[in-house]
Parts: sequence; structure tokens; C-alpha cells
Amino acid sequence: MQIQLDWANLGFEYIPTKYKVKAYYKNGKWGKLEVFEEDYLPIHIAATTLHYGQEAFEGLKAYRGKDGKVRLFRWQENALRLQSSARRLLMPEVPIEMFHEAILTVTKLNKDFIPPYGYGATFYLRPLLIGSGPKVGVKPADEYLFLVFGIPAGSYFKGGFKTQDFLIVRKYDRAAPLGTGNIKAGGNYAAGLIATEEAHKKGYANALFLDPKEKKYIDEAGPANFFGIKNKTYITPKSDSILPSITNKSLMQLAEYLGYKVEQRKMPVEELETLEEAGACGTAAVITPIGKIVDEELGKTYVISKDGNPGPISTELYKTLTGIQFGEIDDPFGWTEVVDM
Repeated sequence: MQIQLDWANLGFEYIPTKYKVKAYYKNGKWGKLEVFEEDYLPIHIAATTLHYGQEAFEGLKAYRGKDGKVRLFRWQENALRLQSSARRLLMPEVPIEMFHEAILTVTKLNKDFIPPYGYGATFYLRPLLIGSGPKVGVKPADEYLFLVFGIPAGSYFKGGFKTQDFLIVRKYDRAAPLGTGNIKAGGNYAAGLIATEEAHKKGYANALFLDPKEKKYIDEAGPANFFGIKNKTYITPKSDSILPSITNKSLMQLAEYLGYKVEQRKMPVEELETLEEAGACGTAAVITPIGKIVDEELGKTYVISKDGNPGPISTELYKTLTGIQFGEIDDPFGWTEVVDM
């Protein structure tokens, strides 16, 4: 029996669901996955995740399609990225098979919380890997916890696929040049909170970070990757401090498939003046089209959308990607996996 929620007005916030899964890493090996229902975890007061930030996470979605089937999107990429994060933070890698079993279990057990087709809502899955073992000295833990929970979720930004304005932030860095910007570690997001909140208070959707070394190039768009479009070319910044977004990777492949050129390279701030379209992209919002970007420090405003609407190429990419995810159109890449419910 499907849970009755206001599916059309879901936001991106925690909604309690029934079942979660977890597994512990002890004595050099992973234990079995366990199903649990509690929303809270007992954790040692000296756990390394609490003191030294030994933590990484992922975000992916399950989609109920037009045909009633539930699909996962490119979950293998999330599993591999979590392994990359684990290596960088000296945590044990979660085996791909365990990752797969965990997200399938949470999706199936919470099938009543998966939004029905037609509302643009999804079932958002959050895998989490933390250092749970106690250490007072600055050392990696001996014990770790992997868990997955899921929530029904709507659009990350109110209004869905509509243009948003961004603020260039110069006085804060999201990540160091040789830091952890290219992995999905919680500390990266904590470092960016102050910039995001300042942007929100000024009426912007989010902050646009510049490169942490020279402040000359575009880096991340808040918690998402940035892209620009001009001359039928999809351009996205290249940097070792940028998280390799699975959505951005998919959009690059889609753009080439649809006949556009793709460039991944450094993007100087001045190039904003020449863009015909721009957007932020990630799992939560898919694409957030950008209307204008304001650089208050230099007193400049870059108007991207002249009429305030998403551009035609961004719209085509958005509709094609979400069409594949929801099973509305064929998946020529083999990106989706139908869940046997």
C-alpha cells in the first residue's frame, strides 16, 4: 500500500521511511548487511567521523517510470566514486556487490515511499561511510560503518526547472587545490556552508566558487558542477578540486550523442560574458539553469538568460536525461537498471 504524501509538493528534506541497511567493518573485513528501522545510531564518542571527518557519502535516485517500473540510474558510478573517496580518506572500500545489494534492499523494502510517476519526484538514496571506531590521536579508525537510507524527494530548488541566480564568492574556498575537493567528503560541504548561506541571504540560489589557487577560473556552483553553453558547445570546468559529478558526466555524453561539441577545460571568469546558456548540475537538481551571475566584489553582472527562461540546449539535455531516468524514452547507453520489485 503506497504511502499518501503530497507528491506534487515534495521538497528536498528528510522524510522518515521505514527501512535502512547497515554493515560494519571490523577486524579487517566487512560483516553482513543488516536491516534496521531506527533513525538514530549509537556511536562511540571518540569515533573518527566525529573528530577528524573520516566520512564520505553518495547520492543517487530510484525512479518510478511511466510503465510503472522502478529504475536505478548509473549506480555503478556511485559505487566506484565511494571507493575513490574511501581510498583518499584511508577508509576500507565498500565492495561493489555490497553497495548494489544495499541500495536494492532499501529501494525494495521502501517501495511504498517511491513517488508515483508524473510528479517529477524520486526516491533519493543516501549511502554513507563513516569511521565508527574510537581514536583520540589523529589516526584512521579500526572500525567503520556503511549504511544506506532513502527518502521521497522533489526538486532541490523550489519551482523545479527554472532559472536561478548565482553569486560569485571570492573570500571563501570550497576546497584546497590538493585537498579533498574531488571526492564526496562531508567536509567539503561544511566548508561551503558559509558562502551558501551568505548567497541565500542576498537572494541568490547559491554561491559560485572560483578556483582556490588563483581566483581566475570557475570551480563549483555551490554543491554542484557548473557548465556553460555557446556555439553549440557544452563546456564544463576541469580542475582537481572539482567533484566528478555523475550527472555532469552523463550530460557530456548526452551532448555528444545529440550532436554538440563537448569541452572540459579551465573556464576563466571573463568567459561568462560570452555564454549563451549556463547551469549547475547534480543528482539532486539534475540541471538548475542559471539566469544571471553576479560578482558584487567587482560590480559586474553576467546576464546569461536574456528572457529569464532556460535555454534550448539545457532544456533538451534536461528532458532527454530525465526521459531516460523515468523510462519515457529509450536508454541507448544502458544507464538504467530495472529493479525487480
